[in-house]
Amino acid sequence: MAPPANRRTGFSRRAQYSTFASYIAWFVGVAVGVILLVVSLTSPESFAPLRTLAADAGEPAARTIANTRAGSLDWIRTVSGFFQTGGENARLRRELAVAKVRLVEAQATVNENHRLKALLQLGQDDDTVVAYGRLTSSTSSSVRRYATLGAGADKGVVKGMPVRSRLGLIGRVLEVGARSSRVLLITDTESVVPVRRVTDGVPAFAQGNGDGTIRIRLINLGLNPLKVGDVMVTSGSGGLYRPGTPMVVIIKLLRDGGIAQVLTNPSDSEFVLVQKTWAPPTPPAHQDTEATGTVETADESSAAAASDAAAQTHDQAAD
Repeated sequence: MAPPANRRTGFSRRAQYSTFASYIAWFVGVAVGVILLVVSLTSPESFAPLRTLAADAGEPAARTIANTRAGSLDWIRTVSGFFQTGGENARLRRELAVAKVRLVEAQATVNENHRLKALLQLGQDDDTVVAYGRLTSSTSSSVRRYATLGAGADKGVVKGMPVRSRLGLIGRVLEVGARSSRVLLITDTESVVPVRRVTDGVPAFAQGNGDGTIRIRLINLGLNPLKVGDVMVTSGSGGLYRPGTPMVVIIKLLRDGGIAQVLTNPSDSEFVLVQKTWAPPTPPAHQDTEATGTVETADESSAAAASDAAAQTHDQAAD
């Protein structure tokens, strides 16, 4: 059925007034909206006081809502952290253990680099170095003290050459192979090295005891001048070992010397260097000739002076 053409709400004036008021409110709202839109486009700063007033009026409510939201988030984090603490703690412990291992490895690498750089610098400063090598093994339980060096005749190693590390003397080459050598350590009972005290040059002999220590025997017997803590170096007497190479430090005094501890342990000296056999320098031959000529000239001058004095005495006696 089609709606009637007459849209009147009826004969009730109250309903008619309500409809008319709604139309009026709609038109007024549209007009106010258009006016506010035009004002906002042409002069936006005109609404600044209203915006400020609205923000000030809503600030307490906004603060309350923000505090509530932050509190709820903290509570949620606390509850979730309570349930996740065990797994997180275990993960951190694993990471800490791995970090400690890596720190130890890094420190070991740094120490190894420092040691190798010191050994390399020692070889660069010394033109007597023949070869570098690695001590692959050494005896520990036997009274005989030997070590195996990973360098042989292929690197120019010859029997009798001294072997040392950056800290001091280790021993000397006893047997030479094609790619390896056998080293007699200074702690062996058959090893005897002439030494001297580094401060004043007191001479002595250093002989291995076979137990990792060195027996220091003084050459001049009498009052023992050694003290605990004295450092002994090679003296170079008899050749073979270069003078001034650090060797041992005194740890115990005896009547005719002392017991010393080696400065370099073969088990701690992974890389070592082999030096040429040292021999005391011989004086040049021309110096001996000049000295002989000087002595002969002095003798001839003395003889001439004695002859002149005897002639003068003879002439005075004749007068």
